[in-house]
Amino acid sequence: MHSTARAAERAVLVGAEQPGASIPVAESMLELARLAETAGLRVVGQATQALRRPQPATFVGTGKVAEVKALREHEQANVVVFDDALSPAQQRNLEQELGCKVIDRSALILDIFAQRAQSTEGKLQVELAQLEYLLPRLTRQWTHLSRLGGGVGTRGPGETQLEVDRRRVRERVSVLKRRLAEVERTRALHRSQRTAAPCPTVALVGYTNAGKSTLMHRLTGADVRIEDRLFATLDPTVRRMRMPGGAPALLVDTVGFIHKLPHQLIEAFKSTLEQVTTATVLLHVVDVSHAGWREHVQVVDGVLREIGAAQVPTWFAFNKFDAACPDALPSRTELERGTLVSALRGDGVERLLGHVETLLDAGLVRIDWEVPLARGDVLAAVRRGGRVLEERSGDGSIRITALVPAKLAGQLRKTVDEVRDACS
Repeated sequence: MHSTARAAERAVLVGAEQPGASIPVAESMLELARLAETAGLRVVGQATQALRRPQPATFVGTGKVAEVKALREHEQANVVVFDDALSPAQQRNLEQELGCKVIDRSALILDIFAQRAQSTEGKLQVELAQLEYLLPRLTRQWTHLSRLGGGVGTRGPGETQLEVDRRRVRERVSVLKRRLAEVERTRALHRSQRTAAPCPTVALVGYTNAGKSTLMHRLTGADVRIEDRLFATLDPTVRRMRMPGGAPALLVDTVGFIHKLPHQLIEAFKSTLEQVTTATVLLHVVDVSHAGWREHVQVVDGVLREIGAAQVPTWFAFNKFDAACPDALPSRTELERGTLVSALRGDGVERLLGHVETLLDAGLVRIDWEVPLARGDVLAAVRRGGRVLEERSGDGSIRITALVPAKLAGQLRKTVDEVRDACS
């Protein structure tokens, strides 16, 4: 019996060592290999070249193109993956020179996102990013017209069909943007409802596969996908948790970031990433067992700056410290802004929450109110949205001392003043 499963495409990887790169080319190529395997490719070879600047026509030099072609033919590869973004012209020229499909890192990541997206919003966001990536590359989709021989009598139909396809893609992009705007209006409504009963938000951010979902499961017991692979989680998950002092908080798990994250994805996922920009505190999860974790921190910080979240108070969860080389662990200075934890085993998690609670408390105000027992709604709102420090029962009233978000204090103060005026 013959298997009907499609054989994995054989891939050759190509990388370039360029001045000022945030991550060494060797590490970037290892990551590209993991991305390729995640997308379902079988890596059969790789090549790198030191470049002062990319070549306009083929990104790498002509000698390297010839070397990659020989490697591809020897390994019988049917796809070549470049670690850097290629222009449409470079991609087209390389396909002609190499005689096979050529994709870049951006296309590879977009393909993984397309495989992983589960929610309606996630699928819309990925499709939008893919179409915006595809639009300037549509000309290379019509290489089948070359069988007509080219020349007089063959140019018109191809050009006409190309314009038809461009128009269809633009129309689909417009439809997706409208549908995403509707989804965002619904999300904004839910966000305003949460704001009406203020509860601080802690957003988990970090490099992909740093352990964010494992930490979320540890903190909330949430049933989230936990896998040792890149981009295991795409759709944001929001769960309620209790801080050590008893105050509630919302914990948000977001999509992981990565080196050379395609700009189309950042644009398409802006509504999702808004969960990060509107958070009270960011919990930056770092896999310190990875040799390049400091470079990963720089990559995540760069994305946070790009989406406008650089000013949000941040605490670091230095995860997987039990599997890290002692010499690579954070320094004493770095530990002033973070905590060593093992999300898998639970080590250091209570200490981590204590530091996060301190940051959350910085945005709270202290109240000391006498509330009539008849106004149980006020008492419930304080207990639900803040941290009660002390309660003292009196004659028909309760004296409550608590730390609550400033917005909640403002909302309830008016009610308390009205009650006090009515009783006086």
